[in-house]
Amino acid sequence: MPPLPAPLRQLAAACALALAAGGAQAGAQQYEPMAASVRAALHAAVSDAVAPTLPIPDAGERAQWLAEMSRRLAKRIPDEAYREELLTSIHYEATRAGLDPQMVLGLIQVESAFRKYAISSAGARGYMQVMPFWIKVIGRTDDNLFHMRTNLRYGCTILRHYLDIEKGNLFRALGRYNGSLGKPDYPNLVRAAWERHWSWKPQQLAAAGAAAPQAGAATGR
Repeated sequence: MPPLPAPLRQLAAACALALAAGGAQAGAQQYEPMAASVRAALHAAVSDAVAPTLPIPDAGERAQWLAEMSRRLAKRIPDEAYREELLTSIHYEATRAGLDPQMVLGLIQVESAFRKYAISSAGARGYMQVMPFWIKVIGRTDDNLFHMRTNLRYGCTILRHYLDIEKGNLFRALGRYNGSLGKPDYPNLVRAAWERHWSWKPQQLAAAGAAAPQAGAATGR
């Protein structure tokens, strides 16, 4: 995983110091008082907008990942161009925040079932079911949580924030994200969706592993 960008590194440091729609399982992130340094770091993290690219170094793997994930998502999002834009943005924002893109795909499946305009009974919005209070907390009152990139950036930044608070404990961070801290149901749903529907092994590693026995056979070992 590449190093976190500066705004997210600042967020991690600040946290250390400061210590749906039908069928979706969205809860509600809870507002918690936070230090000004944490709010500033969150604002910087959300504000650091860059045009998304698929951050997989190998061109062949980039194409394979996008084709395979697009195939898996096709029943939920028929428009191929939009589907690939969404997947590219998810991978970009997850990687940028130091999160596993496959886990984020599982989270979105559980939270909104990939419905862009999903609204939970608690008022959480969009793909990653972000609560509107974050707009005021972060200080970007003109942001639209139904905008794809905005929603994904907020969601990934917030989950990174919770991971930093919980010192890397994903179970507890997911509980915070869903507003169900300490309860197993939501983290287990996300993990199940992640492992059953969105698992992915880097293809170049698999190819390297497959080639090893053939080399040994050629030398008679």
